[in-house]
This record gives sequence, C-alpha cells and structure tokens, in this order.
Amino acid sequence: MQTQDRITRKTIAQAIAASQNHLLSIQYPDGYWWAELQSNVTLTCEVILLHKIWGTDKTRPLYKAEAYLRSQQREHGGWELFYGDGGDLSTSVEAYMALRLLGVPLKDPALIKAKEFILKRGGISKTRIFTKFHLALIGCYDWQGLPSIPPWIMLFPENFPFTIYEMSSWARSSTVPLLIVFDKKPVYQINPKINLDELYAEGVKNVSYKLPRSNDWSDIFLWLDNGFKLAEDLNLVPFRSEGLAAAEKWIIERQEVSGDWGGIMPPMLNSLLAFRCLGYDVKDPIIHRGMVAIDNFAIETEDTYRIQACVSPVWDTAWCLRALSESGIAKDHPALVRGGEWLLSKQVLDYGDWTVKNKEGQPGGWSFEFENRFYPDLDDSAVVVMALDGVKMPDEKLKQAAIDRCVKWMATMQCKAGGWAAFDIDNDQDWINSIPYGDLKAMIDPNTADVTARVLEMLGQCNLSMDKKRVERGLVYLENEQETDGSWFGRWGVNYIYGTSGVLSALALIAPKTHAKHIEKAVAWLVSVQNSDGGWGETCFSYKDPSFKGIGDTTPSQTAWALIGLLDAAKATGKLEKEAIDRGINYLVSTQRDDGTWDEDYFTGTGFPCHFYIKYHMYQQYFPLIALARYQEVNR
Repeated sequence: MQTQDRITRKTIAQAIAASQNHLLSIQYPDGYWWAELQSNVTLTCEVILLHKIWGTDKTRPLYKAEAYLRSQQREHGGWELFYGDGGDLSTSVEAYMALRLLGVPLKDPALIKAKEFILKRGGISKTRIFTKFHLALIGCYDWQGLPSIPPWIMLFPENFPFTIYEMSSWARSSTVPLLIVFDKKPVYQINPKINLDELYAEGVKNVSYKLPRSNDWSDIFLWLDNGFKLAEDLNLVPFRSEGLAAAEKWIIERQEVSGDWGGIMPPMLNSLLAFRCLGYDVKDPIIHRGMVAIDNFAIETEDTYRIQACVSPVWDTAWCLRALSESGIAKDHPALVRGGEWLLSKQVLDYGDWTVKNKEGQPGGWSFEFENRFYPDLDDSAVVVMALDGVKMPDEKLKQAAIDRCVKWMATMQCKAGGWAAFDIDNDQDWINSIPYGDLKAMIDPNTADVTARVLEMLGQCNLSMDKKRVERGLVYLENEQETDGSWFGRWGVNYIYGTSGVLSALALIAPKTHAKHIEKAVAWLVSVQNSDGGWGETCFSYKDPSFKGIGDTTPSQTAWALIGLLDAAKATGKLEKEAIDRGINYLVSTQRDDGTWDEDYFTGTGFPCHFYIKYHMYQQYFPLIALARYQEVNR
C-alpha cells in the first residue's frame, strides 16, 4: 500500500471497524473493560517480601515470580524503572533481594551480573528510602539510616498548619500505616535467611547509616530527625500510644469490603505490614481480606507471577465507551448500554478524605478502580461524564442526575490557584516534598494542567454549566501554565505531548476565540516535534531533562494524543495542519495489526514523575480509535 493511499475513506473505515471489533470482543460480561497496568518489578518484589514476613509464601505461586524477574532483567544486569531507561539502582536492588528470597544462590549468573550493575551505581547506600525500608524489615539495612516518623502527627487538629491531609491521598494512605511500622522498627526472621552485604559498594563495615544532606534549607529536617530519634531512644515520644491507636483506627476505617486500601498497592502492602507489627493473626478477617486484595492485583500465567500497582476498570471502561461512541457505534448499542450501566453503579456516594478540606461538596465522583470509596478523582470523573454523555441509556433521567451530581462535586473541588488536582483540593504545600521520607518528591497533589483541561473539556463536550467565574479561573490557570514553546506539562501522562493534547481539546471546545493564540502556539509545537515516520513519541526522560521534551520513538498512544489535539484545534479554528495530520494518520493505519490492535513497548502513563511510570495496556487501543474517528469526522 502506498503511503498516500493509506488514508482513503475506505482504509480509515476499515481501520475503525477493526478497532471497534477488537474492543467489543474484550468487554467483560458485566459491562466493563479492563487491562493490565504494567510497571517496574518492585511491587512484585515487595509482595514476595510481605508473604515471607507473614509466612504465607507457600500459599501463593511465588515460585513463578522467579521466571518473571529473570525475564525483566536487561543485558546490562539491572532492572528498569521504565522501558529503555538503562536500568535503575533501587529497582535492581529490590529485584536482587526478591531472587535471593526465592532461593536463587549467590553464584547464579543473573545475580552476579546484577551485583556488578548495582555496585557500579553505588550499591544499597545510594538507593531510595523505600528500598532501604524494605531491606530493614529483614535486617539487610539498619533502621538508624531511615527517617523517623512520629506517630503523634495523627493527633493534629484540622486547623493545625500541618496534618496528614496536607499529604496527597496516595502518600497519606501509604504513610499512616508506616507510622506504626517505623515506630516498631521490626526485623523479621524469614526463611531462607539472607543478607545482602555484597551489595554495599563501600563494604558493609563502612556503611554510614545517615540520611543524606541537601546542603540547603531542607537540612533542618535532619536536625529534627535527630531529635525524633533521641526521643525514641529515651522512650520519651509524646502521645505515642494515642498516635499509634489513631493510626490503627484510621487504617481499619479505610479498608474496602474488597480488602483494598486506597485502591493502590503501596497502601495495601504497608497496611498489612502495620497489622503484622501490631500482632494481628493471619486469619483475622482484616488480614484475610487484605491478602485477597493483593491476590486480585496479581497476574499469573502458566510460568510467571507478577503484581500490578493498581487496576483501572473505571478508567478503561470510560475511554472505551468514548472511543466506540465517537467512532460510530450506535449510542444505544447493547455493549455501550452495559458499560454505561456498570459505570453508573460505580459512582462514589460516600464522603471520603476530600471532605476534610472541602466542607461544601457532596459526593458524586468516580474513582479509578473497582472499589475506592475514599478517593474518587477528578480525571476519572470527567472522563466518565463524557462517556455517559455518549451513551443512550434506558433511563436517561437517572443518567443525567448522576452527571449533575458529579459536576456539582467537581465544581467544589477547584483549587485556589484556579485549576483542579487529581484527588484533593489545595493539596500544595511543596515543602513536604523536602522531608527525608519524601525522596520520591510525590508527597502532594497540586492542581495540574492536564486534570484542569479534562474538567473544562467535559463542560464543553457535554454542554454542561458551571459557574462562569470558575471556568474563567480555570482558563487563566491554563494560560499561566503554558510553556514558552507552546506546550503544557503532562502530570499523569508522558509528558508534554499528553499535556498539550489535553489542553488543546479543552480550549478548542470552550475558548477557541479568546485563546486562539494559545492554541496556535500549541499546534505549532506539536507539529515541530513530529517524528520522521509521521508519528509522535516522548520518553519518560523528559521529566528529568527538558531537552527530551517531545522527543522519543513513535508510539501509537502518543501519536493519537497529538492527533486528537491537532484535530480538535482544527475543528475549532478552521486551520487544518493537513500534512502533519495525514502523516500521523498514515502511521496509525500502517501499524495497526490484522486483529485491529496496536502495540507499543514504551511506558506512556505517569505515576510519580521521575520515579514511577505505568504502561496502560489499553492506551494503544482506544486512543488511536478516537484519533481515527475525529479524523473521519473532520474529513466527511
């Protein structure tokens, strides 16, 4: 097929039909869509450690994890944080630990190679706090080298300058159980008993168990940490028992019926570690449910076993519905109706942690996972509303009532800065990222351009009303966030291609005339970073190094994002970047497989910039379908 022939109306229609058929074929009977969230190996390693600590390792197929870990080791000897990153030290140390826990001998070639990789990068002493924490649980690192977290922070009143609710939802739900674990500082005897002395580059006898200095104002936290440690040594920690009891109660209250905590793996692991410290029995219903929840995050094949960081059925379902509806599937098609009914059943009507800082709002949002009553999020909620808007339900009044309730809640979640964050309102005390414990720099949840854009896009797409002043504040926020080159940062997707596409879609719908210059500049940037093959790509390196902005091997998902932004802009302004768009569509059509799917190796989802990334296995399916559908609409 010649390049210029790939985008005939017939080939576009065929590509759309093939993609539709694939998505329809993988819908679950209950109505939802759901695919793997692939991350690095650390969570699998930490689950292995958890089961060793609880003595439940023989009741799970953990032996299969060895094959999985071996398959993920790269030629350089290490394990990656994201595809093609050259290997990550902390990830590699945890993988090495897990293989040792599974009985792999020191002289195994894989471990010899991994040891060389780890030592060249500084060894255990140069790893992140959470890697050292997991090693300390089994005596492979000294607790003295970890920060103290005083349990009395649980007792601060709401009007205090700092409470646990100034931490992001994910940091909060991970930290509260760790107040218990860091207080108890357990060292568990496991089988097989291991040490990792060989992974200390300076020699295990020469290790300095001290928190690293930053040589700036944040070193004040090191002085505070010394004070906390002295109080622990002297058994003079104030309100210790009260703080621990409050933490225990808080964790119990936030466990879902399904056993989850926060809908993500770190809080689940940490909560079970906390209960182990408190002497809970393995048969306690709380523990049993928690273990089942972890099992539900596992993916087991004939030969391998691995753990997902999270599950995304609400997110995947909403996007699949949008893609199918936009691409021409009848709005009352049974598959779409089933999906819409399932989404309606998942609306969160509980008052969650967001109520601590938002006394005005009433519940009505959607969360990411199967169950997550305490943490609905703005991004999911906006996409669900747009998905439901594209489906004709048997009871349209019920659907509209659910949408109205959600939009009212979302309005009250607007931050003072004018934008919207993921889970909380005004969760923006950046100094918290400087505490020694927060070395992932992901302790807060400030408003971001991509989430703000999604909320505004929802208003325009669905013709919904929100107070005019709120919309204006959101637009001003987006104006201020635009980079000098015309792009926008992408907090939850990689990276500037994601952020720019999302903002373009929003501005094109609600402010095409007043923000024409912003749109024009963003379009020019997207065109400027198009790859020679016609697609777009950007690696996770762009979070650390601006020179990688918009640069990377082409991926279907990022190509689709760029096309969606360009097509939405063209529809709003009448200015069509025809050559760039045609080349992008050519790429999607030519790389689609016979079964209607696309494939990509790169991670294009972001958990914590610079520290945690996700490959959403559905991204390369529904975003290209949306791009093709919008191209078809523009070219009718």
